[in-house]
Amino acid sequence: MNQTFLHTKKLLLVDDEPELLKMVTAILKDDGFENIVLASSVKEGTAAAENEKPDLAILDVMLPDGDGFSLMEQIRSFTDVPIIFLTAKDEATDKLAGLGLGADDYIIKPFMAQELLLRVHAVLRRCYKEDSKLLKLDGCTVDFSRAEVHKAGGVLPLTAKEHTLLETLAHNEGKIVSIDSLCEALWGDNPFGYENSLNAHVRRIREKIETDPSKPVSLITIKGLGYKLNIRK
Repeated sequence: MNQTFLHTKKLLLVDDEPELLKMVTAILKDDGFENIVLASSVKEGTAAAENEKPDLAILDVMLPDGDGFSLMEQIRSFTDVPIIFLTAKDEATDKLAGLGLGADDYIIKPFMAQELLLRVHAVLRRCYKEDSKLLKLDGCTVDFSRAEVHKAGGVLPLTAKEHTLLETLAHNEGKIVSIDSLCEALWGDNPFGYENSLNAHVRRIREKIETDPSKPVSLITIKGLGYKLNIRK
C-alpha cells in the first residue's frame, strides 16, 4: 500500500448502522486513511462537520432524526466539502435528489470495497491538489514540478526514475518503503531482479540531494527492509 497525500484527508462517515460504520472504517483504514470521524444522526453529523472540518463526507440517506439530504443542506450552509451518499435505497428519484442537491457521488449498498475506495479516491483527487511540489530536505530543496534539485552548488536535474523514486518515498514520509515496493513503482508489476538497478538510482540520488553522500541523512537505508526519506519541517 502506497500512501499518498489523499490519505492525509479527514473523512466524515454518517450512518446509523454500527456494523456498516465498522466495515467502512476498516476498508478505509486498510487503504491508508487514518483520520476518520464517525456520526450516526443528522444532529451528530452536522456538529461533526462544523467542528471537525472534514475534507469529505460520506452520508447515509436514512437516518433516525431525518435524512441525508437535509443533513447535506445543513452541511453545505457552512462548507463546500465534497459529499458522497452511501445508501441501500436505489430508487432513481433518490439518486437524482442527491445529485440535484450537489452531491459528488452516490453509492448503493451492498457495494464492493474496491468500488468504495475508487469513488472516494476519485472525488478527493478531483477536489484536492497537492499544496506544494517543493520538498525540503536537509541539504537541498527538490522541485518535483521541474524535476530539479536546488542546493548550494546549483541546480541538478532528476531523471524520470529518480523523480518517481523520490516522489514515492516522499509520499511515505518517515516510513520504511520496501525494496519490492520501490521496484514496483519504478518498473511495474514484475519488479523482481531490479534490486541492483534500484541501488544504483539511490546512489545517484544521494549524490544530488545529500551534503555528504557517504553519510546520508535524508535518504536512509534500512538494512534488509528498504529505504525511508527524512523530510525537513
